[in-house]
Amino acid sequence: MIRAIRTNPALADYTTLGLGGPAKSLVTAHAEQDLIEAVRAADAGLDPLLLIGGGSNLVISDEGFPGPVIHVNTRGIDYAEAGDGAVDVTVAAGEDWDGVVAATVAEGLAGLESLSGIPGRAGATPIQNVGAYGREVAEVITRVRVYDRQDDQILVFRNEECSFAYRTSLFKSAMPRYVVLDVTFRLARQALSLPVKYDELAGELGVALGEGAGVGEARSAVLKIRARKGMVLNPGDPDTRSAGSFFTNPVISVGELAAVEAAAAARAAGPVPRYEAGEGLVKLPAAWLIEHSGFAKGYGAPAAARVSSKHTLALVNTGNATTTDLLALAREIVSGVHAAYGVTLTPEPTLVGVTL
Repeated sequence: MIRAIRTNPALADYTTLGLGGPAKSLVTAHAEQDLIEAVRAADAGLDPLLLIGGGSNLVISDEGFPGPVIHVNTRGIDYAEAGDGAVDVTVAAGEDWDGVVAATVAEGLAGLESLSGIPGRAGATPIQNVGAYGREVAEVITRVRVYDRQDDQILVFRNEECSFAYRTSLFKSAMPRYVVLDVTFRLARQALSLPVKYDELAGELGVALGEGAGVGEARSAVLKIRARKGMVLNPGDPDTRSAGSFFTNPVISVGELAAVEAAAAARAAGPVPRYEAGEGLVKLPAAWLIEHSGFAKGYGAPAAARVSSKHTLALVNTGNATTTDLLALAREIVSGVHAAYGVTLTPEPTLVGVTL
C-alpha cells in the first residue's frame, strides 16, 4: 500500500539530524511492488528522485529537494536453512536495522551482533557496506536483490559482484541506478559470537581478541559502548541527533604515515594509532585526528551545531541548527585536520543538495 502523497513535506522530519528543507512531494511505500511503481512514476516524470529509509545517513540542504521523495517502508524477514548450521536471512529493505539484528540474535544466530545499535534501514547496509567494531556487512551478505531503474528489471547481485570496499559498494557508486529491494545474510546458528576483532569490544566483554562471547552478550556490550558515545538514538539526548560518524577513517600509504607521525611529534600528540588496510596502506582513526587537531568533544558549543560531547566523530544538531551551520562546522574540521596532519577527511553521510 502506498500512503497518500504529501506535498512540500519537511525532510527534517525524516532524518536523524533533524535537518533538511521541503521536498516537492513524498510518498511512503509499504510493499515492494509499490516501491517499484513509485520509482517508475518518478522516472517517467524525469524528476530527480531521492529515496529515504531511516534517514540516519543523510545531510539534506536547507532548500530541500526539488523532486519526489520515496520513503522506503517495506517489511519482511525470512529464514532458510543453508546447511552445516548456516541460515540465510532475507530482509526487506525497509526493515529497521537494529530490529533485524535483535531478531537474529534472538534466533541464536551469529554474524550481525557487532553491528547492533546502528540506526537506519536494512536496505542501506549494502550501499554503505555498514560496519562497526571490526565487522562489515560484506562479510555475511550473500546476495543483494535490486530494481534496475535503467533497464526496468529486477536483478540479483552475488557478494562478489557488489564491489564491496570500506564504506562503499557498487550500489553507492551507482546509487541512482539501483534500488535495493532486499538483502540476504548468511549467519551461523551458534551460541558464540563471531571472533571479536576490536580492542574496545574485547575489553567490554572481558575476552581476548579473536575469541567469541555469547551472541546476546556481544550485542549488549556493543549497545553499551555505542550509548556511551551517543551513537544509539535517544530523543532525550541531543548528542544522538546526528548522522552517526560524520567522517570515514582515512586510508593512507605507509609513506604518508611518516609525515603524519612527524606532525604528531611536533604537536606532542603522542603515537598515531593505525590499522592495517592492505599492502602498503594503513587506516587512521578520524576521531583521533579530529581531537588532536584542536576539536575536542563539545567543540562549537553553545552553537546549535557542534561536535558531540561524547564522541568527536559525530556532529550534532542540538535543536535549532541549520544544514548550513552543520556544514560550516564540518568544513572547519576538514580544514583544521588538513592543516595539522596533511590528511583530508571525507564525509560518510550522503550529501543531498550540498557539498563540502
